[in-house]
Amino acid sequence: MGKVGDWVDTVNRKVAASKVGYWFKLDGSGHPKERKGSYFFTEMRAGLATFFAMSYIIAVNSSVVSDTGGTCVCTADPNVDRWCIDDPTYAICKAEVKRDLITATAAIAAFATFFMGLLANLPIGLAPGMGLNAYFAYTVVGFHGQGLVPYQVAVTAIFVEGWVFFGLALLGMRQWLARVIPRSIKLATSVGIGFFLTLIGMTYSEGIGLVVGDTSVPLDLAGCHPSSRDSVTGACPDSDKMRNPTMWIGIFCGGVLTTVLMMYRVKGAIIAGIILISIISWPRTTEVTYFPYTAVGDDAFDFFKKVVDFHQIKHVLNVQQWDISGHGGQFGLALITFLYVDILDTTGTMYAMARYASLVDEETGDFEGSTIAYMVDSVSIAIGAILGTPPVTAFVESGAGIGEGGKTGLTAMATGVCFFIAIFFAPIFASIPPWATGCVLILVGSMMVRAVTDINWKYMGDAIPAFVCIALMAFTYSIANGLIGGICLYMLLNVLVWIIEKVSGGRIVPQNKEFKDPWVPDFGSIIPMWMVNVAKGRAPWKMDEPVRSIEGTTGPEPVLVGEKGEKGDSSAGSRPDSATEVPAELVNEKGAHH
Repeated sequence: MGKVGDWVDTVNRKVAASKVGYWFKLDGSGHPKERKGSYFFTEMRAGLATFFAMSYIIAVNSSVVSDTGGTCVCTADPNVDRWCIDDPTYAICKAEVKRDLITATAAIAAFATFFMGLLANLPIGLAPGMGLNAYFAYTVVGFHGQGLVPYQVAVTAIFVEGWVFFGLALLGMRQWLARVIPRSIKLATSVGIGFFLTLIGMTYSEGIGLVVGDTSVPLDLAGCHPSSRDSVTGACPDSDKMRNPTMWIGIFCGGVLTTVLMMYRVKGAIIAGIILISIISWPRTTEVTYFPYTAVGDDAFDFFKKVVDFHQIKHVLNVQQWDISGHGGQFGLALITFLYVDILDTTGTMYAMARYASLVDEETGDFEGSTIAYMVDSVSIAIGAILGTPPVTAFVESGAGIGEGGKTGLTAMATGVCFFIAIFFAPIFASIPPWATGCVLILVGSMMVRAVTDINWKYMGDAIPAFVCIALMAFTYSIANGLIGGICLYMLLNVLVWIIEKVSGGRIVPQNKEFKDPWVPDFGSIIPMWMVNVAKGRAPWKMDEPVRSIEGTTGPEPVLVGEKGEKGDSSAGSRPDSATEVPAELVNEKGAHH
């Protein structure tokens, strides 16, 4: 061990003394802002930790988005099979779309994360975001294409969103827009998306099959064998409810076991549950097999047997449809919703992770490489749309790598390389059943609804709009409906209160008005640093000079988000996989999570 330790120290010193070490500001590089405690092998280990915390997104995202059917065309009679459930040709095409999306998800995660590390020098991983993918799949495009717009138009909206984001980042408006949204609506958005993901995780199409819609009641207990469901209503017969073995495997192995591992802060708990259920579901001779002896099952099993294979994207690559004349209103609604949720999600996560890595400047409130980081994210969104994926966002699971000691972009680059390798294991990721990922959605949802305790319930002008936002997201199965309802009601209530106060000369005020959350947008922070540098005659790429590492400075005491643990525990990892240390004020201001 001594010789190995000496060799590791030698390599760390040589890398730090090289141009690579200087670029990434490794400890010992001689850079004026070198990041203390950052070493090459530590960064590599941190990158692996981030990958294992994030890798579930490959299976989950492809499974969720493939529910849209992509560009597949249903040939069944809509009067007989409206949802195209029994069309074998459509089912095989949908399975191919899932394989396409596995390649696309791994590829865009590899690209975005690698260049986040290389250009912005931040230890942050990026991939298609949870919540945004559910909104894309079940509201915008809809199950089997029964939503607001076709798949081709939806990815066009995402492509446009990416370049709009690029402009906002270039002009310094992205951070400012995130601060304009009222605090109660930000928090409610996170909670609402949490319930939205939970409901999806309980369905048959993308979860454990615990609940089902019915004509007599909006939601009913299910858990029956898929073959026993009513062909018209989808309801389960009372005699077969809660008797589906795949549901129980999902609950105990994907839910209970994963939760226990998370309670004991076992890293990779989520991916461990997914792997266990998948292995149980792969043998073809069992009742819980994912490869039944059908045309679809045979096709899936033939692909699974390849194990290592590069699957070329066939159905969802570069399918943008620019003629939106028949979908203008819905196209605009989807674009605005993607913009809003992504602003809150990416901005909040990046700030939280940058502070966790001690890269935030307390005077400016900014973090190193922020503008470049937002630009990388924006370009990745546009490229991801070409590959057919929902918007790319920063992952809070990056905290796993930061907790392992990652402080530089080398961590993100190592994670990106791991995602690139995962591209060649598409047959394995394509063979993960929905009951293996359903409880992941439920667990992620449970982490997101924690923000409900931070909503200001004392003043109704903040509480009621937040509640409406949460309720509409879950009960109308739409993030957009929740956002529209919450924001409009917030504006209406608070404008009426302001008018009544002005007319009455301040004599008539609502109860508990003194507890109202303050809303004062910071208009002074809209000018980006590169513009300031140009105005002062400096090179624009010096945008990060005023920002410094806060190593050794005092700032707001961080709190743990995730499983309970000791403050400042260096083993803090990702959320929801393990605890992540982020500042209290960012927990309160955090919007939607993936």
